[in-house]
Amino acid sequence: MSTRREFLRNAALASAGLAFSGFTSKTNATSYSRIMGSGNRVNVAFIGIGNRGWDIIREFDKTGLANVVALCDVDLNAEHTQHALGKYPKAKRFKDFREMFDKMGNEIDAVAVSTPDFSHFPACMLAMSLNKHVFVEKPMARTFHEVELMIRSAQKNKNVVTQMGNQGHSEANYFQFKAWKEAGIIKDVTAITAHMNNPRRWHSWDPNMKSLPPAEAIPETLDWDKWLSAVSYHEYNSIYHYGDWRSWYDFGMGALGDWGAHIIDTAHRFLELGLPEEIIPLKLDGHNDFFFPMASTIQFNFPKRGAMPPVEITWYDGVNNIPTLPEGYGESELDPNIPPSPVGEIQPTKLNPGKEIYSKDLTFKGASHGSTLSIIPDEKAKDMASKLPDYPESSSNHYANFLLACQGKEETRSPFEIGGPLSQVFCLGVMAQRLNRKIVFDRDTKRVINDPFADAFLVGEPPRKGWEEFYKL
Repeated sequence: MSTRREFLRNAALASAGLAFSGFTSKTNATSYSRIMGSGNRVNVAFIGIGNRGWDIIREFDKTGLANVVALCDVDLNAEHTQHALGKYPKAKRFKDFREMFDKMGNEIDAVAVSTPDFSHFPACMLAMSLNKHVFVEKPMARTFHEVELMIRSAQKNKNVVTQMGNQGHSEANYFQFKAWKEAGIIKDVTAITAHMNNPRRWHSWDPNMKSLPPAEAIPETLDWDKWLSAVSYHEYNSIYHYGDWRSWYDFGMGALGDWGAHIIDTAHRFLELGLPEEIIPLKLDGHNDFFFPMASTIQFNFPKRGAMPPVEITWYDGVNNIPTLPEGYGESELDPNIPPSPVGEIQPTKLNPGKEIYSKDLTFKGASHGSTLSIIPDEKAKDMASKLPDYPESSSNHYANFLLACQGKEETRSPFEIGGPLSQVFCLGVMAQRLNRKIVFDRDTKRVINDPFADAFLVGEPPRKGWEEFYKL
């Protein structure tokens, strides 16, 4: 495999039309006859190792298939990175993923990226360009354009295995939805409500804010410039750091980007929804220019697909922004598959995270992550019980599925070609939230056709100086 420097040098030669030889960075999932790491494990570098990153490292470790060779974090040696540093003292340590690839690219088979949403893109693009397999937390990136470039890179680098980290795509709901769709139990779906009504970090903030927070002293352990990645420069404030970045339009994707991939993922995939043609913000309480609303209701209109009718998905977030539930809904259960959060367990609220799916003949309800669907009301479920097909148990969880795919033994269940369009749905939803107006989208050209300003938002601001190269890989 080539180093990052070698790749960039050869790419420059190629773009100049110069012939070169010896550039042999090809690896693929079926060429792993060599021993990877120790005990036939995959050599994995982790980018982002604190809080959620530490959760991800532990999940990969449990599979027994990962050999941790590198730990990379812009806040290296901070308190929240000590778990990983202590557990893997032999893993090489870096603050900059670019330096990591330069110095030990040949020792890395795959990367797991668990940084904030806005900084997923550069690390993933560089890794794929160097033929490293990529696991990245959901959503794939913060802008529609970045996700599009990631999809194209995965298509171009066909030997690279990719996986987006929506873990429910390897759990029971995935296999149940697939089996029920194929058996005709789930058919003629016309509407879906999806909701996440738990308190969020920004719910105590003032939506009348007139400017971004003032500068504070940067912690000694933190490389703030590298933390910002390709985003325009912001003065450091602690309210951006750790999980609070998720609250800001400049850095995160709000409740929709955080939870949408765990709630509508199977419906999006198996109903072949693709991209919406209209995104309509129906309600935005506390709308402002800086952080997400206190409550949002957003409608996504998807067109007819073959014989399948148009589908309307309506998203609800906000503590009191509860959708109307169908008759016979029953209890709102808390999904036991939801992983713990660094800020505490998800607590039961008025309505727990989940969805309701309306078809011509049946109504279904489901929770989040890997939770299975139920037919409602109970009387209808009893009538249908004998007609419901069995579905297989998962052969591997999401992390093992990725590593087994790196070894050529399975195919990933949420590769970029699947996770990408789903992430782009969230990007369009966040655009509608931020701009507070309807978006009409052309699915063929992938352009906004009713609003030139919104069309420009598909790409977003130019990358900060020094980060342009990742948009050219």
